[in-house]
Amino acid sequence: MCEFCTKHGEGKKWYEIMENYSRELLNDPGRRTYIEQFVPRIRSSGKNNLERLEWVKRKIPIAHRFIRKIATVSAKKFHFGQVVPLEDAEKIVEMVQSVTRVPCVCRTVLAGKSNARYCLLLGINPTDYSIDWPELKENLEVLTPSEAKLLLREFDRQGLVHSIWTLKSPFIGAICNCDRDCLAYRYQVGSDLLEIMFKAEYRAKIDMELCVGCRNCMSICQFGAVEYSVTHAKCYINTEKCYGCGLCRVACKKQAIELYDISPLPLY
Repeated sequence: MCEFCTKHGEGKKWYEIMENYSRELLNDPGRRTYIEQFVPRIRSSGKNNLERLEWVKRKIPIAHRFIRKIATVSAKKFHFGQVVPLEDAEKIVEMVQSVTRVPCVCRTVLAGKSNARYCLLLGINPTDYSIDWPELKENLEVLTPSEAKLLLREFDRQGLVHSIWTLKSPFIGAICNCDRDCLAYRYQVGSDLLEIMFKAEYRAKIDMELCVGCRNCMSICQFGAVEYSVTHAKCYINTEKCYGCGLCRVACKKQAIELYDISPLPLY
C-alpha cells in the first residue's frame, strides 16, 4: 500500500476516500491560488526545468541526487500522482461532483499539441478560476459519468496510462491519461529525474499456459515491464518495472494477463 494510502486512506486506497475530492478541500484559499498558478507555471517553466535537471544529472550526479530528494518531498505536498487501472478510474468518475475534459498542458509544452484533450478535471470548474490558459477557451467539455467512462475505455484502447493527480495534497483534482509526451513520464520514467507519482496498487501477471508469445503486450507497455523469454517463447512481467496500469491486458488477444492487488488485506 502506498504512502498516501497510509496518510490519507483510512486503511483503504486513498483515492477511494470521498474526503480527498471534497468541496471543503477545494475551497481552501491556498488551494485556489495554487490552481490558478499551476498551468501558467508549467507553461513557462516545465520544459526548461526538465532540460536543466537532465543537464545536472549528466554533469553533476551528486547534486542531482540531492535535488531529486528535495523535489520529491515538495511534489508530495503539492502535485503528486498515482497510476490507476481502468476499473479504478471508472469508479473515481462515479464518485466526484463533476468531470470536465480539458487540453493536456504537458503535451502543449513538450509536443506543441494544443488540442490534446486527454485530461479530466475532477470537481473543478475551470471557468470559476482566473487561469491564463488560452487553449481552454474553445476546448471545455463537461462529461457525465457514463461519458467519462466511455472516454476512459477509448483512452485504454489507445494505450494511454490513467493516473490521478493532487492539487495540493491530498485533494485529487484530475485524472490524466498519459503517453511519453507527458511531463510526469519524462521526469520519472523516461529520464529518471524525479519521483512524482506512485505505481498503482496492482501488478500484472501473465498466465504462461495461455501466453503464445505474440509480444503485443510488450509493444503497448510504456514502462518496459513486459519481457520476452527466448527459451520459453513467452512473455513475462518484470514486477520491479511494472506500474500496474493494466494496459497490457488490452493488447493480449488470449486474455492471458490479469492484475492482482498488492495492497494488504484489511485487519478485522
